[in-house]
Amino acid sequence: MGQIKAPEGANKKKTIVGRGYGSKGRSSGRGHDGQKSRSGGGVRPGFEGGQMPLYRRLARKGFSNHPFKKEYQVVSLGEISNNFVDGDVVTLEALKAKRIVKGKDVMVKILADGDIDKKVIIEGLKVSGSAAVKVAAVGGEIK
Repeated sequence: MGQIKAPEGANKKKTIVGRGYGSKGRSSGRGHDGQKSRSGGGVRPGFEGGQMPLYRRLARKGFSNHPFKKEYQVVSLGEISNNFVDGDVVTLEALKAKRIVKGKDVMVKILADGDIDKKVIIEGLKVSGSAAVKVAAVGGEIK
């Protein structure tokens, strides 16, 4: 074991740049003068030397409706049937009181998931067409 050696040239000493006579002096491998040779120098990604960069030359297309998007919390008819009795008025406040919907500025839409067997009055809420048919079929109404 004591006689094993690495082959000649396998272990090279690290070159320290820009630190005196014995190193790669003067420009230290950075070329000649200029912005890229300086400490902290260089240009940002996408910079084209003052020419209008590609990301500004290309046209932007399309429209996003994201800032104006309305998000509704969904409530199923099955949940209304389980939490309300005959003749109850289903409003946003009633849904919040029974903790079916949560949040301060929420909008609610009632969908036809599940079955309803109670005559309820739905006020001030958005209702899908098929849910409106199911509510009317059991004698409830939508205002």
